[in-house]
Amino acid sequence: MEYAEALRRRLRAFAEGQETLDGVVEFIAGLPYAERGDVRLDGHRSVRRGIGEIILCQGKSPDQLRDIAALLRERPGNTLFSRMTPEQAEIVARELDGLVYHPLPRMGVFQVEEPRSRGTSVAVVSAGAGDVPVAEEAALVASFAGCRVGRYFDVGVAGLHRLLDVLPELRKMDVLVVVAGMDGALPSVVAGLVGCLVVAVPTSVGYGASFGGLAPLLAMLNACSSGVVVVNIDNGVGAGVAAALASRSGMLWNGPEEAPGA
Repeated sequence: MEYAEALRRRLRAFAEGQETLDGVVEFIAGLPYAERGDVRLDGHRSVRRGIGEIILCQGKSPDQLRDIAALLRERPGNTLFSRMTPEQAEIVARELDGLVYHPLPRMGVFQVEEPRSRGTSVAVVSAGAGDVPVAEEAALVASFAGCRVGRYFDVGVAGLHRLLDVLPELRKMDVLVVVAGMDGALPSVVAGLVGCLVVAVPTSVGYGASFGGLAPLLAMLNACSSGVVVVNIDNGVGAGVAAALASRSGMLWNGPEEAPGA
């Protein structure tokens, strides 16, 4: 558990004279959360989970966003803002220096230190250009969590030669996030060609009978290739987190030549 490891490091540094008692107390005292108004910011999520807090902006009022920005000024920590509108980004940026807004995935990034590298690679693959906003959301989250990220967009099954062209690169990756709308076929095809975990993301992109992403969701849940796990419709955040946590597990295997115990 990362919290236990972080606490051991602090206590060991204190015992060796490299950390002050006040520093240890501040670390422990800051564990629960920081509170302001009706906002409670979980500043130590990165200690417990290895990934900083990701704040869903959808439905939050301007006052709530200002309170969040004020708490981050007091106790800075790497934070993502998901489903953030340009107007919300302007509100937070006025209160919080250093916010970087990415309009395509609708994400804000507040980074005060480089994320600890996981030493693993995640490929984010999209079926069509219309799936790129969700794919980019997953890519930003995985990068925020310390993974090396490769992007391979617009390689859907309607032109399978495009996927085959990048297949050698995909086979070198530790985890794949595969994003598709329409018939949702791409994750099953990819999973049948690689030896690593595939995180499938259905999107709401498609014509009427796709039912806002329900059709690709059901197709992915029924994938005939093994090793496919599925997140919710348009949930790039969940896919990015899942890929990062899988890469942290140390149980990754990307082909027979790297088989555990070989």
